[in-house]
Formats: sequence, structure tokens, C-alpha cells
Amino acid sequence: MAAKIRKKDALNYHEFPTPGKIAVIPTTKYTSQRDLSLAYSPGVAVPCLEIEKNPEDVYKYTSKSNLVAVISNGTAVLGLGDIGADASKPVMEGKALLFKIFADIDVFDIEVDEKDIEKFIATVKAISPTFGGINLEDIKAPEAFEIERRLKDELDIPVMHDDQHGTAIISTAALKNALEITNKKVANVKVVVSGAGAAAVSCTRLYKKIGVKSENIVMCDSKGVIRADRENLTPQKAEFATKRDLNTLEDAMVDSDVLIGLSKGGVVNPEMLLTMAKDPIVFAMANPDPEIDYDLAIKTRKDIIMATGRSDHPNQVNNVLGFPFIFRGALDVRATKINEEMKMAAVHALADLAKEMVPEHVNITYHEKNIHFGKDYIIPKPFDLRLISKVPPAVAKAAMDSGVAKKPITDWGAYIEGLEERLGTGNKLMRQITSRAKAQPKRVVFTEADHLDVLKAAQIVHEEGIAKPILLGNKKIISRLMNDINFEATIPIIDPLSKSEEKRRNEFADIYWDQKKRKGITKIEACKRMRNRNYFASMMVNNNLADALVTGYSNSYPIVAKPIIELIGKQKGIKKVSATNMMLTSRGPLFISDTALNINPNSEELVEIARLTNDTMKIFGLKPILAFVSHSNFGSSKSNSAKKIHDAVSIIHESFPQIDIDGELQVDFALNSKMRSEKFPFSKIEGKKVNGLIYPNLESANISYKLLKELNKIESVGPLIMGLNKSVHLLQLHASVDEMVNMVSVAVVDAQEKMKNK
Repeated sequence: MAAKIRKKDALNYHEFPTPGKIAVIPTTKYTSQRDLSLAYSPGVAVPCLEIEKNPEDVYKYTSKSNLVAVISNGTAVLGLGDIGADASKPVMEGKALLFKIFADIDVFDIEVDEKDIEKFIATVKAISPTFGGINLEDIKAPEAFEIERRLKDELDIPVMHDDQHGTAIISTAALKNALEITNKKVANVKVVVSGAGAAAVSCTRLYKKIGVKSENIVMCDSKGVIRADRENLTPQKAEFATKRDLNTLEDAMVDSDVLIGLSKGGVVNPEMLLTMAKDPIVFAMANPDPEIDYDLAIKTRKDIIMATGRSDHPNQVNNVLGFPFIFRGALDVRATKINEEMKMAAVHALADLAKEMVPEHVNITYHEKNIHFGKDYIIPKPFDLRLISKVPPAVAKAAMDSGVAKKPITDWGAYIEGLEERLGTGNKLMRQITSRAKAQPKRVVFTEADHLDVLKAAQIVHEEGIAKPILLGNKKIISRLMNDINFEATIPIIDPLSKSEEKRRNEFADIYWDQKKRKGITKIEACKRMRNRNYFASMMVNNNLADALVTGYSNSYPIVAKPIIELIGKQKGIKKVSATNMMLTSRGPLFISDTALNINPNSEELVEIARLTNDTMKIFGLKPILAFVSHSNFGSSKSNSAKKIHDAVSIIHESFPQIDIDGELQVDFALNSKMRSEKFPFSKIEGKKVNGLIYPNLESANISYKLLKELNKIESVGPLIMGLNKSVHLLQLHASVDEMVNMVSVAVVDAQEKMKNK
């Protein structure tokens, strides 16, 4: 539901901690006099002269390639109208914020105190060399049409009036999908448009491009139906004037298939809605109040597909789905304009994305169980992280195909990877791991499948082909939950306590008792333990009835780890099992060991933890560069903790010289290679980027990874269990669905490697 906004909260948000919502942040070093001399005089003269010789070098030596101007004169601000340039600035700053957080585009907001068309155009043209693109915003019609047309014709950078085209692109994608759901042919649908401003005109033009017939369109303004016999029509209104004998919006809606609302709240009542054709499509996009209330519309017509501009209802037509990603694609190929081909590419990309399986992070963000393509989901959600990897490539390709791209993309894989990494929403390593898992999915046991989030993780890995889930738990509960989330799949569901599993339970008990009968375990105790899911699941893995096991969502580590360590054999030569967490940081993956199992390892055990971390990182295609971390650097402390690390380093350097590792090091020296090189040039890892940290004890490692996770919102994968001869991994208590999916991907790859090495 949309948050209730109090006046004081809104004012405080814009005033504190500093006035406004955006700031300029340096991207280069500026700490020394030399830095400043390079940034300004005299060093800055060098790129200036290069640009003078070759104007295109401005994209090479300045921020122009990623800088957009959001420009307004404040004549048509949101639902506020003509409030002036100064009063429009908070909105333009907000638009700048959206550009940055959704597409990593920098923005200067420019408020121009000028209503004269010629003077406004001249002003924008005069400042245009600063920018790689221009987003016109909140300029009233009909002036907006002429301003945009002229600037597009007279400038060689992308120009778009988002109020027109943003809404048009998003609503066209939504309409395309709504027509598909209702099985209505686009050439036959009757469309009524309430509103005749810039957005309404642009939307209707784009609807025609997907096949809506001119003769089937009726547009209404504040005076009623725009008829061909009306006098003094603007060129834009005349373009959609009808010859049909209709006078009011109420008349126009009779037997119509689609109502597009871009006017004002409350102009449509239930009686008007009832006159529409079967399976009506209603986009009531007036803000903040739609043309008809969402709940009232749904109550009036059970067969309706409804969209609004509001975030508290399904199918929000939100321009943030479009403009950041359209400009991203345009900037990345240095397009000279945003043309119709690029807009249509965005339409199709958005429409297609809505049909794909929705990632769990979207369900969580919107407090839904299972968002899927249908009446209540015809366009992607604004916080769908896939948007940046789907829409910009489509726009960029359309720019290239239509001949307006000055810097074509040649490596699409690298481009898409770069897009995903811009916002830290993807990680190259996890994508590689997931791809490897999909190439050869394995059978993975979920011991707590009667928990909703665990089942949702199983659904994702099944539907995405990451793994073949085996669900353990109460069959009735699991079946009910599967129905709740529309998890339709024929996969094994096993209840270790059920009568049907009695034979297998007894077989497992016999095997277990035979192994443990001389270690104090009775036959009765063996039978009892096989009723525990973790014992049962471990026996499944041991007896090749499954390839991997993930557990621990609802229980603490000691409870979960005991049966696993007891039953699953260790790798040859390994004395103690240990754990590591893979942290998906902005600097790349960082492994932290041991985070879960060994409370206070001695020197020999630390060596083994380091060796296992090294081997684990190699499984995932990494070159391990490890550091033993402490409160001291290279013998600066004589404490027992520092000494055991010092001894571990000596052992590993002597016995395993092939491992890139050194210490003891304080964490900042371990992670900052420049500091390390300056202070400790003798280090074995001098000049290298550390990607694995070995801690002196569980306490410090566990605190560190959880601190990173919470303070910096870094995603954690783990604990990954190291040293077992089977792929068994522990989930964090109440891990998120995404964390569980990542863990399963890791477990599958681990299983692949272990089976390969048999």
C-alpha cells in the first residue's frame, strides 16, 4: 500500500540532512596538490585542447556521456499546474534522483524561468553542449509539442519530453498485454481517450503504431468529444477528431473496449463503466486521483483489467519503467535522437518482461506471494531489477538498426553484464555459478519445505532449471502452500514421519546403526534419529538418493550441523569441517572463514580452514588471494591470538607454498593493496587484491560478515560447508528466498565438482 505522507514528513525529507535530494560528488582523486593541478589548472588544458581538435573527445574526457539535463519551466507540474520554475525544482530534483538510482545516470536539473517558446528553445540549445541528453519535463501543452519537435530537429543529442512519451510507452506495453489476455484483436478494439493534453496525444499516437485504427478512436477534452465539426481545434486535437455523432465521454464509452484516462479524477462513474464491452480495459491514469476509483471499478466490473498511476494498486503505469532505461540505452550508443523505433523497442521489451517469471525480490518488495502475468500484472513493477538489463539493450539495438547510433555496441554480453553491475544489482560470480548449475542441475533436498519461503525458493530453482528439488515435510502443508503460490510441478514430496516412508526409514536406521553400534548408539536410537529430517536427508545424500542438501532455515547451526557432520563423510585428508561465507560486495566476491563451525581453531586448524577456502574459491573459478586477519600486523602483537596466526602462516608458507596467502594483517591492510604495498612491500601478496579473509576465531568472522551484511546491505551466500565429500550446506536462520536460491546454485555446482572428482 502507498505510504500516507504527512506535510511535515515531506518537508523534513527535502530539508534534511541537507536541503534538496541530489549533490555533485567528485569521481577522481583530489587529496593532493598534484591532483588539483590535474583537475584544474594547468593540467585541465590538455583535454581541452584535445577536444578542440576533435569535438567527439568531449565524451572521452568529460562526464557528458552519462549526463542528462532535466529541464522544465514549471508550467505543468505533476498535478499542480503552472507553479513556476522555482516551485518545480523539488520535482526536477526528484526526477534526477530516479535517473540515478534506476539507471546510474547523472543529472543536472535545470529550471528555466521562461514561457516564451522561442526564448525557451534558445536557452536549452545554448546549454546543450553540457549534456549527453535532455529530458523535458512538466511543460504544458500545446507548447510542449513545438518545443520538443524543434529541439529534436536542431540538436544532435537525445531529447524526450517524458510527460508525453514516458506514459505513452508504458501504457502501450500494458495495452499490448491486456489485449492479449482478453483475446481482443488490436485492429478491432474501440478506444476512448479522456484527456487531450500532451500525454494523451502521445499515447494515442503510439497506440496507433501497435495497430489501433484511427476510426476506432474517440478523444475527449473538457468540452466533450473532439468532433471534426468543432471549430478552433489545435493541430493535435484535429488529428484525433471523430466524425461519429457523439458528444460526451458518457456517449463515447458505450460499447467501447478500452478507456484511457489522462484527464482528472472522478469523471467516470459506475454506470458509464457498465456500458463498456465485455472484458473492458480501463487505464485510469489521472494523478493523484484516477478517473474512477480502483476498488469501485473492480466492484462494478468483475471482468475488468484495470491500471492506474498509483502504487497502491496493481498495474501501476509509472514512467520510471521507461525514461531511465530509454536514456541509458540512448546514451550508451551515443544516439543522436530518441526516435519512434527506440520507443517501440522499449514498448516490446516491457511487454515481454511482464510475461517472464517474476524474481522473488519483486514479490518481497511488493508483499506478494506469487506475482505472475495476468489481469493484475500486465506491466513490470518499478523495482524489478531486471529492467536495466532488458530495456536499455532493446533501445540501443533499435538506435543502431535505425541509424542514429554513433557508438555501436559490439559485445552485447559484456554490455548487459556492465548494465547489471552499474547498480550493484547483479554479481558476475553468482551469475556464472547459476549458469553452471543450470547446465547440469542436480537433485537437491530441501529439509524444511513446509515453510513458505523455503518452498518459494524450491519453486524458483525448479522453474529456472537450477536444480531438481526434493521436498521434505508434511505433505498436506506443502501441497496447500504449493497451491497458494501456484507452484504446479510434479516433484518428489517426502514426509519422513509418514507410514509410506517406514520401509526407507528402517533401511536408513539399519545402515546408521551398523556404522554407530560400537559408538553407543542403540537400534532404537537409530530408528528415532531417522525420524529427524536432517538425519533422513543426510542418509538420502549418502545413499545417492539426492546429490545435495540445503538446510538450516528454521533451526540453529548446532542442531542442524550435528547430524550432517556425524553422517556425511569428510574429504580425504581433512580432519575438521569448516565454513565460509561468500559476500557479494561492490569490489567483487569476498570470502570470510570460518563463520559457523570452529569456535577457536588452533594454528593447524587455521591452516586447514585456509586450504579449504582456497579450494572452494577455485571451484567457482576464482584465483584465491588470501589473508590471515588479526588485530595486529606481522608480529606487532605478542598475544596468543596473533601468535597462532603467525604460526599458521609459517606452516602454510612452508607446506603449501603454492597458496597465495599472508598475514597476520589488520583488515584494512588486507583489503587495501596500496596501503599494504607501502607499509609491507615484503608481503607474499604484495600488490594483489585480497578476496578471502581467514579469521582467528568464529566470533570475529561471524560478527564481521553479519556487520557487512546489515550495514552495507551486502548479499551473503553461506555458510558454505567445506571439507565434506558430499554437497551439504547450511542456510542462515530465516534466510531470504534470494539467499536460499543462491545457496542452491552453489550446492549444485559443488555437487557437480564432487561427482566429477570421484
